[in-house]
Amino acid sequence: MQRLDVIVHTISLASGTSRGYELRAADGGALPSFENGAHIDVHLGPALVRQYSLCTSPRERNRYLSCVRRDDSSRGGSRTLHRDFTVGRRLRISPPRNHFPLVAAGHHVLLAGGIGITALLSMAEALAARGASFVLHHYTSSAAEALLLEWLQTSAVGERAVVHHSDRGDTVRAGLPAELQVPEPDAAIYVCGSDGFMTHVVAEATAAGRHPGQLHSERFAPAAPPSAEAGDGAKAGDRAKPGDGAKAKVATAFTVRIASPGTGYRVPADRTIAGVLTAHGVEVELSCEQGICGACLTPCPGRRTRPPRRGPDPGRARGRRPDHSLLLPRPHPRTPPRSLTRDP
Repeated sequence: MQRLDVIVHTISLASGTSRGYELRAADGGALPSFENGAHIDVHLGPALVRQYSLCTSPRERNRYLSCVRRDDSSRGGSRTLHRDFTVGRRLRISPPRNHFPLVAAGHHVLLAGGIGITALLSMAEALAARGASFVLHHYTSSAAEALLLEWLQTSAVGERAVVHHSDRGDTVRAGLPAELQVPEPDAAIYVCGSDGFMTHVVAEATAAGRHPGQLHSERFAPAAPPSAEAGDGAKAGDRAKPGDGAKAKVATAFTVRIASPGTGYRVPADRTIAGVLTAHGVEVELSCEQGICGACLTPCPGRRTRPPRRGPDPGRARGRRPDHSLLLPRPHPRTPPRSLTRDP
C-alpha cells in the first residue's frame, strides 16, 4: 500500500476536547487530490493505524486538515495523537480514500453528531460553492464542545448551518429537523456521528417515509454485533423479537483458500480470516482492522452475499462493497467464502 510522508505543520484547538492537525508533505510538494468525504489512514505507531476524515477543500493541494477528539475510552488512537504528536512531527499516512461520496441530488440534508462534522463540513462547503440547495445540522453536547464552531459560523456554510446543543435540550431525540419530516424524493440525506446517533436518525427518517437509497452514512466504529436474542442479521439498535433467538447462527470452523496459489487455511470458530492469514505469513492489506475503512475488501469468486433484511446496510454504505467480496477482519460471515483473490 502506498504511503505518504507528511509533517504536522500546525495544531489548533477545535473544541474543548478536540484538536485540528494540519499536515503538509514532507518534501514541500503538493499532496494527492481527493473528493469531499474522503479520509486518510494515519500511522501512529506499530500496528496502530486510525482513519480521520479530511476537513479541507479538495482545492487545497498543499495541506490536509483533520480534527481529532480525545476519547479516553477508545482503543488508543486519539490518546496517542493528543499526547505524543507535536508540531514538526513526521509521520506516514495513506493517500485519501473515499467511501462516502457526495451524490447528485435536488437537495442535501447533512446531519452531523459531534465529531461527525469532520466528514460533512467539506461537503457543505462544496455544495455552497456550487450554489446547491442544502442544510447542515450540527448536533453537539454544548457550545464549548461544538467542533469547528467558529469556522462553521464564519464560512460560506454559516447561513445554511443550524447548530444544536444538547445541554439546552436541543437534541436529535427531541425530534428530527423539519427537512426530514416530509418525504422529498429528490433529497439525499447524509448522517455521520456515533452509532447511536446514526441508528436513531436513520430509523426516524425511514419511519418518516425516506427510502434507503436516500440515506448515506459513515461510521467511525463497527455496528454492535448481533446477539443471540436479536437474531441473525440484527443491526445495531434493533430490538429483540420473541423467538428471534432461535434464528441466531453459531459460528463454525471453515477452510478458506487463496485462489492463487490454491493454499487452504483452516479458520476456527473463534478467529477471523484476517487473523488466520496473517498468522500464516499471508500478506493481507489491513488498516482499521475492524472492516470499516474498506482497505481489507477482498474479492471472493463464486460467493454471493445476502442482502440486508431491512434498511441500509452500514457496512455496505461505508465500504461500497460489491456482492462478491468480503471484509476480512469482520466476525464469521454468514456464507463462508470458498476462495479469496488477492493481488500478487
